[in-house]
Amino acid sequence: MFSKPVKPPAPVPPAPSRPKVDVPMAMPSDPPTNRKAIVASLIAENMTLEGGLSGDGELQIDGVVRGDVKVSRVSIGESGQVEGSVHAESVEIRGRVVGEVTAKQVRLYNTAHVDGDITHEQLAMEVGAFFQGRSMRFQRPATQPQAQPVAAAKLAAPDAPREGAPPSNSPTALN
Repeated sequence: MFSKPVKPPAPVPPAPSRPKVDVPMAMPSDPPTNRKAIVASLIAENMTLEGGLSGDGELQIDGVVRGDVKVSRVSIGESGQVEGSVHAESVEIRGRVVGEVTAKQVRLYNTAHVDGDITHEQLAMEVGAFFQGRSMRFQRPATQPQAQPVAAAKLAAPDAPREGAPPSNSPTALN
């Protein structure tokens, strides 16, 4: 008589789902792959390296390097300093370099301080970057002019004296 009809409970909205990411898992029976993850080497802010560095990888310099750096890609952080030459495919400078920089791509950020020559294919400088030195583009080797064939050379200059014969207007020819 005084009973209320029982309402079913309100449905609970589903929790927002995260997108499913399929990550292949390596099974022990899978053959190993030859792919290696390349991670940039780091010279930390509190490190000083005396001597040259060379390699094929990437290098992040936040400390001090006193010597030449020769890698494929280098990034010099705001606290980073290099006292020597820098050779790479790509160079990003936010810190200080005293020496020559040679790379296909060079980018000087607003905190960069470069005292030395830069040889490059592409150079980008932000407002505020300091650069004292020469900026030189890579010199591509000039194409060699092809030698003219001997017959074409004789046709081009028919009045030229033959080898071994004295010129016609020389004193020996007039005697």
